[in-house]
Amino acid sequence: MKILLLEDDYLYKVTIQDFLEANGYEVDDYDDGAEALDAIYENSYALLLLDIRVPSLDGYEILKDIRLNGIQTPVIMLTSLTDIQNLSLGYELGCSDYLRKPFELKELKYRVDYIIKTHNFKSSENLIKIDEVYSYDTKTTTLLKNGTSIDLSTIEIGLVSYLVQNKNYYVSLDTLQNVVWEGRDITYTDIRMCVKRVREKCDKDFIKNKKLVGYKIG
Repeated sequence: MKILLLEDDYLYKVTIQDFLEANGYEVDDYDDGAEALDAIYENSYALLLLDIRVPSLDGYEILKDIRLNGIQTPVIMLTSLTDIQNLSLGYELGCSDYLRKPFELKELKYRVDYIIKTHNFKSSENLIKIDEVYSYDTKTTTLLKNGTSIDLSTIEIGLVSYLVQNKNYYVSLDTLQNVVWEGRDITYTDIRMCVKRVREKCDKDFIKNKKLVGYKIG
């Protein structure tokens, strides 16, 4: 899942990029607003992290531009500003959230995961088509095979749900442990066994894996 990061503070940019990539995200980083805006129109992103005070175009100008042109990608504004009028402007223009510097990386992760999850599931259609055989009902949290529901345990549903949210992208074991198992003290073997059980109830290729990368659906 790809994220655009606009940040002109080199240390912040490198720290954020390294952290997000370690948690399974792909990050395109920029320190110039005009270059970031071009990238937004040329690529598809799951989330935009926009610093406010950057060269060429500031974060607010970028947000205003993309919303006027129909791009609804969720946006988190990165700022050290404390002026409430500036905060209000971002929400009025259509940002999803703010992160005030300095912030903890754990807070960044929770906000990024939550906003991507909320955005992906915000739809008038409850049914997400996975392929010609499988689909996922977000309202009932049910996995369907040719329209027939598959009996999955709560944790198996949690796994499938998160992989569907990140459809076509590999999700690392660490990310699955932190999100699906909420950071509980489990081993990678526990996660692999859960994947195995889902495959046994579906098809062996329903959840794909890539060594040292993670798992994906789609």
